[in-house]
Amino acid sequence: MIKMTNAFKQKSAFFGFLVLVLFGCEMDQVQNLDQAKLQETELRELDLTDLPDGYESRLNPQVMPGAANRQQVIGQQTDTYYREMVRRAVGAVEPTECGTTNLDYWLDEQLADWDGSVFNFAIFSGMLDFPTYDALLFENSSQGQYFGKNGEYSQRMAKTFKDLKRFWNIQSDKMVLAAMHGNMLQDRDKLIRIDQILYGDDLATAEFWADLILEYMAAYPQYQNGEHPIFTLNAFAQSSFFFPPVGIIPDKIVMGDGILEAYKGLGFDDVAPQAILAHEFGHQIQFQLDLFDPISSPEGTRRTELMADAYSAYYLSHARGATMQWKRVKLFLEVFFNIGDCGFTSNGHHGTPLQRMAAAEWGYNVANKAKKQGHILSPLEFAAMFDTKLPELVAP
Repeated sequence: MIKMTNAFKQKSAFFGFLVLVLFGCEMDQVQNLDQAKLQETELRELDLTDLPDGYESRLNPQVMPGAANRQQVIGQQTDTYYREMVRRAVGAVEPTECGTTNLDYWLDEQLADWDGSVFNFAIFSGMLDFPTYDALLFENSSQGQYFGKNGEYSQRMAKTFKDLKRFWNIQSDKMVLAAMHGNMLQDRDKLIRIDQILYGDDLATAEFWADLILEYMAAYPQYQNGEHPIFTLNAFAQSSFFFPPVGIIPDKIVMGDGILEAYKGLGFDDVAPQAILAHEFGHQIQFQLDLFDPISSPEGTRRTELMADAYSAYYLSHARGATMQWKRVKLFLEVFFNIGDCGFTSNGHHGTPLQRMAAAEWGYNVANKAKKQGHILSPLEFAAMFDTKLPELVAP
């Protein structure tokens, strides 16, 4: 058993204290902690001068000029529901009305040995988001990428990505397929650079937080040295943008080790990597063809997400695509779509599980019932057909 220093114990207690005292200032997406988890953390007195100036910014970016805007500029563009799942699982946001899914159950099992201190530090150190931003901002080449903790998905992901670029007629030669690994949480230099980007900390402050994260990593085996799937339970597509500290961020698709591990645990190791990647590639089509609505709305997000589902199903079942058996794909999609999105008034609404399945089945039928089985619809032609079908797909 790891023996913690008194300083470490004080820091652990401090985060429990922060939860109770400062939580009302937290960012919008982190609103209410599970009170049962809070009660597990023993509170002790702590001299706040032991912490660097500006520590409050980790709970409320509004207190540090520019921090909130900086995080908004580099925020994840698509499929944010994975991150919301993580936040619900660790008690960082209120649970929704949606029923518990198989993926929720699986995630709960992975967190069974986490206590209040483990949860609290993961939330307030920011380390839950560090792998996402590291992959988003710094993994800017497909070369040298490996997928899965031990590279077990590398060959399949590379093949599928190459196949998708051949299948869909868009400009994709500069598109990047990047992996998200939790082991970046063991890299002090990477922790420092992400901290400075997210929170605007000076070097000394960023070094303090990096060292603190490394200390907690060593003290809590629950974090699995950063390899716990909670840190990389994510997959998303991002369009190119300019970020001054780094430069041009290319069009990219990011695949986390955690999301691949999760669907393997649910028994869909043979289908999930290709299906998730095909969905994210659908978003890249939408970026390039300007298919996103200019004004964010629940209906607009639902449209683009259902369209990405249809793009994915069309490719997966097409004779010149992945040629997967629909029965197997459908079993996976029933799990994939049942993530629990019931935020009907949220700008991030992805559509109900039934609507998503209807969109996927439509995409499958377009491929399966085509008179010319070898013909591939252009992305724009497919989108026009989808928009014509959309009212029927979302009808009560």
